[in-house]
Amino acid sequence: MMDVHNNEIVEIFLTVADLMEIKGENPFRIRAYREASRVIGDMSEQVAQMVHDDRDLTELKGIGKDLAEKIREIVTTGQLEFLESLEKEIPASLLELMKIPDLGPKKVAAMYRELGITTMEDLKKAVEAKKISALKGFGEKTEQKIFKSISRPKKEFGRRTLLIDAEPSALAYKKYLESKPGVKSVNLAGSFRRGKETIGDLDILVTCDTGREKEVMDAFVTFEEVNRIYAKGNKKSAVLLRNDLQVDIRIVPESSYGAALHYFTGSKAHNLAIRRLAVQKKYKVNEYGVFDGSRQVAGKTERDVYEALGLHYIEPELRENMGEIEAAKSGRLPALIEPGHMRGDLHMHTTRTDGRNSLSEMAEAAKALGYEYIAVTEHSRKVAMANGLDEKDLREYMARIEQVNAQIEGIEILKGIEVDILQDGGLDLPDSVLKDLDIVIGSVHYQQRFPMKQQTERIIRAMDNPYLQILGHPTGRLLNKRDPMDIDLERIIEAAKEKKVAMELNAQPDRLDLPHNYCKFAADMGVTIVLSTDAHSTENLRRMANGITEARRGWLTKEDVVNTRSLGEMREMLKR
Repeated sequence: MMDVHNNEIVEIFLTVADLMEIKGENPFRIRAYREASRVIGDMSEQVAQMVHDDRDLTELKGIGKDLAEKIREIVTTGQLEFLESLEKEIPASLLELMKIPDLGPKKVAAMYRELGITTMEDLKKAVEAKKISALKGFGEKTEQKIFKSISRPKKEFGRRTLLIDAEPSALAYKKYLESKPGVKSVNLAGSFRRGKETIGDLDILVTCDTGREKEVMDAFVTFEEVNRIYAKGNKKSAVLLRNDLQVDIRIVPESSYGAALHYFTGSKAHNLAIRRLAVQKKYKVNEYGVFDGSRQVAGKTERDVYEALGLHYIEPELRENMGEIEAAKSGRLPALIEPGHMRGDLHMHTTRTDGRNSLSEMAEAAKALGYEYIAVTEHSRKVAMANGLDEKDLREYMARIEQVNAQIEGIEILKGIEVDILQDGGLDLPDSVLKDLDIVIGSVHYQQRFPMKQQTERIIRAMDNPYLQILGHPTGRLLNKRDPMDIDLERIIEAAKEKKVAMELNAQPDRLDLPHNYCKFAADMGVTIVLSTDAHSTENLRRMANGITEARRGWLTKEDVVNTRSLGEMREMLKR
């Protein structure tokens, strides 16, 4: 059996669903694969371990006998015969076309059947010949959007790996190397250690007993997930994993370990600024240490490196040359927020709309995490595909929340809504119901491609509503999938300050929105930040850790985030 990670199974099932949809297969079967991918993607436990333990996979919600067998096949063989058969029928290049905004499986299937389009070049020619608008269900607007998308400079969608997708392989590699004879320490460096939203490759630093270097390198290149060996030497090697993540390893002496960890953690901009500071002090800094001429004055630990340069220790998440060196000189580095500071989660969904757990289950799971309060914020009626609530539905659910609140002790469930911001800046539900809620989040889910001025004014107009307390996932970005909206975010943050609206940092790993640099800008402006998971399942509640990392990258402290406060203090801070 193979140590297949959950995200690999998810990717296989999503590819199957996309190809089945292009082929025109049964919608219920397609939906089953997508639902299974969501269930597995939410799990903290590795499904492969369940297979190893010979547990019944049908105990998982949404996993029937057929899907359970397919999961076992993936775990035991590393592949899926059904997917291979689909790829023989449907050109895999069609999946690339689906990365273009506004092109889902149905539209790609129509272009394939009617016009024989299989590649980006085919699509470009068809758009130039104005053949797309003639297809049923497309029209000139869709054709213009496609033209705009394929005419832009090529994005690096798919070329970088989401941090959360890299994490299983990274941690498994670390654990594997730590178990080898002679290995003393293993550290993950690079953008992974800095907590960057996406990473290009993975850097691993190792110290080991003298004379055991070859054994370590042999172990490194024979790790189960290695697909290709790029280079193998005595002190450094490079491989490509089966998930297309490149991994580089370096064995360094203990006397230089801190300097090497600092150097390979980066960022380049931070390291360059550190080297400039060293020159001012007549020192030289590199991956081997801090040197006064030929004499090493520091390098065994990272703290020694910073101390030798007259700096307080700088946490890895801050090393982006965003003012951290100046702050470290003067002792003004922030005391960054930590997971233990969170006292509640203010954005989540249940089975009443598009969530996968009940209200009671979400409350009990949040209580088990130590939260004092949560806000249940279902979608409003505009999000019809998620069974969004109208005013009558919402009032009925508010009554249901009160019932569950009376049944569960030790946690307070707040009545909330994630209300859609409409095209004109109005909100999707009337003030008559919004005024009776504890938490109102306003989010843009539709018409995300307005010009900057129109989109910015739309959002600012929504904040004029006195019942809107939080602007949800403000940029609308989906990492590796969708660009942020074209908005003047600084102006929106300034308006939020003026109108006393909080900004959400949405912890979903493909959102992490508000981005870290704007978290810093907002906090410096005095805007309140809400750190929430947007959880659609009990497992999703654990995604708060991803948001904490992004918050730390944005210099946020416990004081900057409203839901680190007690229930009473939080309510007071969100008052308009």
